Amino acid sequence: MTYDRLVCANCAAPVAEGRCPVCRANRARLQQENFVAGLNPMALITLLAVLVAAVALLAR
Repeated sequence: MTYDRLVCANCAAPVAEGRCPVCRANRARLQQENFVAGLNPMALITLLAVLVAAVALLAR
């Protein structure tokens, strides 16, 4: 899950905005845990398409 969809229980704002200290701490923790978790779904799809194209070119 990407953290841009999470809502903070402390301030009821999106965690990605980092409005309160709890949001900022959770956002930093999620970014450090997993680089891929911070990417939005469109970026993941684009990355996957690029990898498939690279494998197709190398297979020739």
